Amino acid sequence: METLNPRIRLVWGVGVLVTAAVLGVGVGVADRFALGVGAWIAVVAAVAVLGVGVGYVLVKYRVWAFEVRDDDLYLERGVLTRVHTVVPFVRVQHVDTQRGPIERAAGLSSVVVYTAGSRGADVTIPGLTPDRADALQERLRRLAIESEGDFDAV
Repeated sequence: METLNPRIRLVWGVGVLVTAAVLGVGVGVADRFALGVGAWIAVVAAVAVLGVGVGYVLVKYRVWAFEVRDDDLYLERGVLTRVHTVVPFVRVQHVDTQRGPIERAAGLSSVVVYTAGSRGADVTIPGLTPDRADALQERLRRLAIESEGDFDAV
């Protein structure tokens, strides 16, 4: 099984930090105009979300793994609910790499595998270096083409 680059924890952590800050400001505004409890409630809310969020990110990183097998792509992920996903190469429509602004700042990239099937059947592998993402994209593309040829021969 392959794991993600450790810098993905930073990317996910930025999301937690933004969420904690927005919640803290929201609670502070609510306190100012409605609650009247005191500004400390905003700080407590933000710190609590930040603490839980950091713990969540650390566990999420530990359980996230993927493997390119002979006939499919296998992914394991999830903190509260463990998700095991198998994507047969014959179902792969196309494969993209993407880099959001925070990923670019961290020197990371993601691979998105689009599959034939229902809406939401796409899978994303985050936390890859750009070179690793490009190599994985090419490998998955090649395996999808090869499996399409095997499927036509049957």
